[in-house]
Amino acid sequence: MKILSGLTGTINSLTSVVIALLGLGIVVALLGGNIPFVGGVAENIVSLVQGLGDAGIVGLIAAIIILNLYK
Repeated sequence: MKILSGLTGTINSLTSVVIALLGLGIVVALLGGNIPFVGGVAENIVSLVQGLGDAGIVGLIAAIIILNLYK
């Protein structure tokens, strides 16, 4: 059980880091910076939201599942 607990903690820490980097990427992209590895973050998020919107109820269910994964 210690191994599983350690693995879960590591995954939670990595998820927190990725979410923080995503937020930083969005801010930099909105400020107009065209920095490599960051430039297309806002466009990718917009296309993801549009894809979920076009999917209708399936997109709504997918969005709920994604949000529950981050809680």
